[in-house]
Amino acid sequence: MEKLDQPLISIFQTDESGPEVHQALRDIALLSGVLNDLGSQNFLQTPIEILRFLRIIQLLNEEALGLDEPIENVDTLYFRYRNRYEDLDPPSKKKVEQIVNVLVKYNWISKQTRQLKMRDVGKRMMDTLIRLANDSLAYYMHDDIGRSLFQARRDAELSEAYDDHGISGGNKIASMIRNVENAIQLMKERELEMLADRNALPQLEIIHQLMQELEMKLTERLRKFHTLEDSLVLSDLMQAGTSALADGTNLSMGMINKYLKFTMMKQTMLLSSINPEKVRMFITQMYDPPPESDIPNAHQIMSFMEQNEYEGESMDGLWMPVKFAAPLSGAAISEAIHYLEDYEPLVDRMQEDIQETQYIHEEIDITQLEDMMGDSAWLLTKSMIETDAIEGFMQEVEQAPLETVIIEATSAEWGDAINALTALSALVGSKKLTMEEAAAESESQAPRYDKEWDWMNPKDINQVVKHNKASMNRQKRSDDELDG
Repeated sequence: MEKLDQPLISIFQTDESGPEVHQALRDIALLSGVLNDLGSQNFLQTPIEILRFLRIIQLLNEEALGLDEPIENVDTLYFRYRNRYEDLDPPSKKKVEQIVNVLVKYNWISKQTRQLKMRDVGKRMMDTLIRLANDSLAYYMHDDIGRSLFQARRDAELSEAYDDHGISGGNKIASMIRNVENAIQLMKERELEMLADRNALPQLEIIHQLMQELEMKLTERLRKFHTLEDSLVLSDLMQAGTSALADGTNLSMGMINKYLKFTMMKQTMLLSSINPEKVRMFITQMYDPPPESDIPNAHQIMSFMEQNEYEGESMDGLWMPVKFAAPLSGAAISEAIHYLEDYEPLVDRMQEDIQETQYIHEEIDITQLEDMMGDSAWLLTKSMIETDAIEGFMQEVEQAPLETVIIEATSAEWGDAINALTALSALVGSKKLTMEEAAAESESQAPRYDKEWDWMNPKDINQVVKHNKASMNRQKRSDDELDG
């Protein structure tokens, strides 16, 4: 107990910058690397492949412990596997070699001149995998209730192996108590099933024996920790564990008593007289019998009557309602019936927001309406045709020859000329711009450009593009109205 006076060694309570923490976590990374590499090579895809891998590392482990002859190379390991295990489809020599290479890669073993030698990290990791497989095998050899009780006993044993020696086992007492509680819940749900099974007495005796063992182990565990200064932290666990084990022990004892009484029903002597007071007490206790009592409740009596111990009992339709699925307890059925009978859906009340519709009466002049319709049509046109470059250029020069507008606003390329002519057509069509013939004396004012295209009609070069003053005045008036 001297070691319990010091804090338990736990990876969660140690400085993460310590070199020993890094080394411990590196070992886990090596374990993950081995399993990942073997999985990627399809060595761990099926249970039988996993068993073959465990057999191989068990041969290496036995050699490291001195229980077998040294393993010189892969051939020795391959033939030792063939001789040791009765495997109808043993792994090939190539597969054994690949597994050995993976173990060498992650420093689990080392290849020496005359021997495959186990390293410390490999020995610990192999021991961990083999213990995990053996624990899992022992766990699955029990039924549902036995599994929870088995795990509870393993938790107590691990607490002895770890916590008592200063190394954290990982809250094993709390895990043990939770497993016992789960087992008790399963026992209550399967009580009818186990009582109706005429061959369930050995299982009930095992459960009762396990409950007694767990009670002693938990008492011993809590006594060990009672000397710690922080034992007050365990007070809730002590109370919960004691209560759970008492309930489980009483329940298992009560089930054994009931089972024995019902199985011996035909050999029970019948009295010729009836004591009304004892009948009244029996009926009263049937509604809420104590856990350790041998008095059955109504569900259990119905279940046993279905076994046809007396001829004609099982044919009575009165006992049919007890034929529910095993996981459903009487309390669950009662709760479900109550829910169905009293169910009322919760519906949020609809809140109507009544708003009176208000209509606004406005009058507009026909000319303003035409302007608004024209502006709407223009905005629609502008959304489809890019006219910003032409508009920006015309705001600077007011008027200019057609060819100048096309080239100066865009470029001398043929494609830009097509787009510029389309924009000019839209602007002229919406009366934003006007296009007129140039005076004779101004024909020579249009500069000559080096361009990729030419006019089909040479007279088109004399066209002059101007701002439409009426449109500008109308736009200015509309802007003033908006500002006002």
